Amino acid sequence: MSAAAAALFIAVFLACVVEAVEATTIVLAAGTARDWRSAGTGSVAALAVLAVVVAVLGPAVSHIPLTGLRVVVGALLLVFGLQWLRKAILRASGHKALHDEDKLYAEHLAEAQASQSSVAPSFLAPDWYGFTLAFKGVLLEGLEVVFIVLTFGANAKNVGLAAIAAGCAVVLVAAAGYAIKAPLARVPENTMKFVVGIMLTSFGMFWGGEGAGAHWPGSDAALLVIIPAIALFAVGLTVLLRQSAGGASGGTADLREPADQSAH
Repeated sequence: MSAAAAALFIAVFLACVVEAVEATTIVLAAGTARDWRSAGTGSVAALAVLAVVVAVLGPAVSHIPLTGLRVVVGALLLVFGLQWLRKAILRASGHKALHDEDKLYAEHLAEAQASQSSVAPSFLAPDWYGFTLAFKGVLLEGLEVVFIVLTFGANAKNVGLAAIAAGCAVVLVAAAGYAIKAPLARVPENTMKFVVGIMLTSFGMFWGGEGAGAHWPGSDAALLVIIPAIALFAVGLTVLLRQSAGGASGGTADLREPADQSAH
């Protein structure tokens, strides 16, 4: 496996693990508070919708000229990557609350327990609120997985490898969640988001530059320089911000992030 292929696999795998952990937390809350059959049916229904999306968008993306695709996708990855990286730096430096999967699970659980469903139950979905909660969680996080797979795979001309990386991530997280039936709080999600932010930003810069006509020295091997350079810059910013936070408050508190479905 080449360095570019390895970087592609790692970036897609880690990004999809983050999305899968958040989806699994929602499904676990729906199943625990409401009904496991409804949560399972909602998850399967969402996966079916995602399969249709992939079947429609996959061939369409492959017909877009590669140069134009890399400019557009490179710009999008830069936007998403810089957002992830900014929030990860703020969390690591103590300027933003850490993402807490246990607290997110507890809030979803309390919301589900307090809600009442007005729709008549059915065999596959005895509890429609549980079905809807699981469906929404899997669909929204799954759409981000589809976006990651299609953009990374199409740009690298290796959709298959991107799909394998995403599949491994989803199966691993789903199996872990099913086995322990509890939020995956031990997954180092904040650290993973920091790494994913670096990878998204690096690939966005690389592919955007190629699409605009730039020729990177060493071709794909340039990623071996771009990724560490962005990582060093991000770590440097974190250290500087942590020092400023410590000087202002006398120390950094272990903050926890409230539930926020849109935040990464």
